[in-house]
Amino acid sequence: MKRFLLFLPLLVAIVVGAFLFAGIGKDPTKLDSALVGKPVPVFSLKSLKQPEATLDESLFQGEVTLLNVWGTWCPACRDEHADLMWLAQERKVPIIGLNYKDNRDDALVWLDRLGDPYRTVIYDPKGTLGFDLGVYGAPETFVIDASGVVRYRHVGVVNVEVWEQILLPVITKARGNG
Repeated sequence: MKRFLLFLPLLVAIVVGAFLFAGIGKDPTKLDSALVGKPVPVFSLKSLKQPEATLDESLFQGEVTLLNVWGTWCPACRDEHADLMWLAQERKVPIIGLNYKDNRDDALVWLDRLGDPYRTVIYDPKGTLGFDLGVYGAPETFVIDASGVVRYRHVGVVNVEVWEQILLPVITKARGNG
């Protein structure tokens, strides 16, 4: 028994080392999504700006769309906001917002001050749709094709580089142009 106890720290070190080694070189922004290739989950949530309006998955029918998960509590969401404004205004990219685990009044003030890049914003104060999408936090951005199928998930800030190198090629392919 004493011999086993002498080897226990070595055994623990080997197990921990194996887990650490397995993660080396992996990009933490490339989290696989079980939803890629599947329809946007069925949901029924209120609009951020029009609380009397109920929104559902039909929002994602008819054209390729970005679904951007954001919250006023998220510093990285503020970092990407100007780039989302650029995409919406200059590139005419349709973006639907998912205001995630946030306060409605804070979110409305945010959009009033920083601008509103979204065609509409789904208000998800309890994170139910976020949970169904597999959201870990914010920001996260999904490419949804014209049939409402999730084609890609990006974890982290969307900026010009991410747009040009990652999202635009996925959108081009989803549109059938690539």
